[in-house]
Amino acid sequence: MTLSPLNQRRWRNFRRNGRAYWSLIIFAAIFGLSLLAEFIANDRPILVQYRGEYYMPIMKFYPETAFGGDFRTEAVYGDIEVECLIVSGGLQECWDDPEGVIEDAQDGIVGNTGTASGALIEKGWTLWPIIPYSFNTINDIGKSAPSAPDRDHWLGTDDTARDVTARVIYGFRLSVFFTLIVTVITSAIGITAGAVQGYFGGKTDLVFQRLLEIWGSTPSLYVIIILFAILGRSFWLLVFVTVLFGWPALVGVVRAEFLRARNFEYIRAARALGVANRVIMFRHMLPNAMVATLTMLPFIITGTISTLATLDFLGFGLPSSAPSLGELTRQAKQNLQAPWLGFTAFLTFSLLLSLLVFIFEGVRDAFDPRKTFQ
Repeated sequence: MTLSPLNQRRWRNFRRNGRAYWSLIIFAAIFGLSLLAEFIANDRPILVQYRGEYYMPIMKFYPETAFGGDFRTEAVYGDIEVECLIVSGGLQECWDDPEGVIEDAQDGIVGNTGTASGALIEKGWTLWPIIPYSFNTINDIGKSAPSAPDRDHWLGTDDTARDVTARVIYGFRLSVFFTLIVTVITSAIGITAGAVQGYFGGKTDLVFQRLLEIWGSTPSLYVIIILFAILGRSFWLLVFVTVLFGWPALVGVVRAEFLRARNFEYIRAARALGVANRVIMFRHMLPNAMVATLTMLPFIITGTISTLATLDFLGFGLPSSAPSLGELTRQAKQNLQAPWLGFTAFLTFSLLLSLLVFIFEGVRDAFDPRKTFQ
């Protein structure tokens, strides 16, 4: 797809802004890795080879009976008995001496497992992610939790023995998705409402302003607490509530720009020629309001992330089992003897907020025709 000359100029301006351009590359790389979180941090193998057939537990449910076990529940791939069943090809001796069978299977023979000595075994294998823990995996660490960083848990564990590295990877993705969804919806609603107010003015503007004053004085935290008490905590409910109270953020800026532009000569000429109001508003007037609108986006984005973190910190956000960075911050406050939790949360938030602010500052400047970069 070929960009228009105007958009080509904007892209050149963005690329010349080194801080914004490199922030975009770094953010894209980190976010791209977080999209593959299931292949990076998971308590299920990526691929299993068993008796010549291949299985993908990371994508599909397999009962233990599929690997020669006795239970129809999902196989617990981290258990040594299940590992023995896969490696040995399903020998029932795995329930008695799994370590011995695994050693014999690695040598290609069955030694003292009760079968014919020297019998060949069809070896199986498992391909694990780099981090063999998911965000909700409770690990048997053999000591009190939270535990300090070590070879198995690079950023330590939290107070329920869950791997912090896995929770940060999943939590980064969740925070970005939440921020993007909320920002897009609130921007669409706020821009539309501000455009209608500014373009039509008069009684329409007066009524909208009074409604905004009433809505802005609503105690949002109490509404959130009441809704969550009635409906329970969930991701989409939190998105709905955040959008419900976040859309007025852009209304004032867009309204002011449209009030200023509604009396421009080319707008009055378009009205005289019978051009539809919708076309005038969004094709001719909105581009003039984009710089002021984009100026507010970094504040909306940082505010959205802060809202999610604050609600999780207070216990009114996502469920406690969700990989939330705000919940990690709350654990850091409750476990002052585990400073790695606080450092991890601080550095993650600092990196995420800084990259997003730099990116959208670059987008804002790229849309500003008065700014050029050498």
